Amino acid sequence: MSASRSETTNALGPDEPDRGHDDGPAGPPPPEPEHGGDLLAALLDGMDAALCAFDAGGAVTHWNREAERILGWSAEEAVGRQGFAGWAVRAADAGEVEGRLMAAMDAPGRQVHEFALLKKDGGRVLVRTQSAGVRGADGKPAGVYCAFSEVHAQIDLERSIALSEALFEDGSWGVVLVDVDLRPTVVNAYAARALGTGRATLLGRPLGELITQGTEELEGALHHVLAEGAPASPAELWATLRTAEGERRRCWRSGFLRLASPLAEEPVPLGVAWLFQDVTDAKLAEQEADRLRFRWNQLYRAARTAAECEDPSEAALAYLDFALAGFAEHALVDVAVGERLVRTAASPASAPGPVAPVAGGGIPVRYAPGHPALQAVDRVGSVRASGSAAGWAADRQWPADARHALCTVLRSRGRTVGVLTFLRGAGRPAFERPDAEFAESVGVRVGAALDLAAVLSPSPPLP
Repeated sequence: MSASRSETTNALGPDEPDRGHDDGPAGPPPPEPEHGGDLLAALLDGMDAALCAFDAGGAVTHWNREAERILGWSAEEAVGRQGFAGWAVRAADAGEVEGRLMAAMDAPGRQVHEFALLKKDGGRVLVRTQSAGVRGADGKPAGVYCAFSEVHAQIDLERSIALSEALFEDGSWGVVLVDVDLRPTVVNAYAARALGTGRATLLGRPLGELITQGTEELEGALHHVLAEGAPASPAELWATLRTAEGERRRCWRSGFLRLASPLAEEPVPLGVAWLFQDVTDAKLAEQEADRLRFRWNQLYRAARTAAECEDPSEAALAYLDFALAGFAEHALVDVAVGERLVRTAASPASAPGPVAPVAGGGIPVRYAPGHPALQAVDRVGSVRASGSAAGWAADRQWPADARHALCTVLRSRGRTVGVLTFLRGAGRPAFERPDAEFAESVGVRVGAALDLAAVLSPSPPLP
């Protein structure tokens, strides 16, 4: 308790009459000058910017700790001095600096200037100042306050702000800021396009409302960053998005940054910055290139193996064994005998294995009209089919686990010699046009080998 407060208490004494019966309730006691001064000093010293103030005559009235840190002069050394001349500014520059600062007292708004100030150790520092006039109770100019910071620090701040605005507006990477509950708080334009939603639509909502598959991996990465910090290198995450046009499978090359408050004495996590780029097209192209490279390498190996087979029928089976790897679960060969198709070779129906001649072959396959194999013969090309209903495969004389089929005609010397069928199970995607092109390339080789076998040994076409 201050001395002035103690004196006031003694003057009133314990027997002072109660003033609660006056005409109105007693107002709060007036603020004590000492406490108001302490509060102002605390506010000034807690500021991140250096601040000083001058009265109307140009004398320094306030000087905070940030000003002391930048220039080295303490408040005791600065307050009371007349202007900056001789201690904080070179004498040659003092007139111009003080004139421009004090001009803010009569000018509207804030004035921004850059000055070279002197440090206590004799060094010079370039500062950027914002100064504005202070009005007294009578409305007349009473002085000037001046906030200043080192120019390089100000430029760093401006760069940080400019970078943030650029990332959030038109950056070439997606930026999503999530809080500690993993709910988005900021979504930039790129991220909104990549996620197929509006920038404000996702704010505050769980990521699982938009991502149907891959949410666990993404949230796991965000939790790891919150707990352990950012990973050393970007990660590639696959996810399936729910959009108005349906589900989309996407690949994002992602980087993560843990965000902490710069205002706290100890790092307080604010959330995570998720930066990503959609690389789906590049990854799909890379996968397709790898797939083609593998398939054509298999055909090359098959050709080398087939060339060493004395029996052309064995060569045809070698082509199929190499073609099945990574392409399908089953392969069936139906040879044309007159107007009918006869099953002559097949891979095991119960488990993966090599293609082998069918025991007791020679009986025509009873394909119903419209069967994909018959369509391939009619079109002299390839036919793709898929089905999931019970009995779909059995009705077509295929193994029970088949869900996707690709039938391609076997041709040699301008005539049809049979049909080759590849089958995939439920765990694999349906055949696409590039798959048909590969199957046709295999079929050309198998058809030629079967034709040669028929010429050398008319009955049967396969051993």
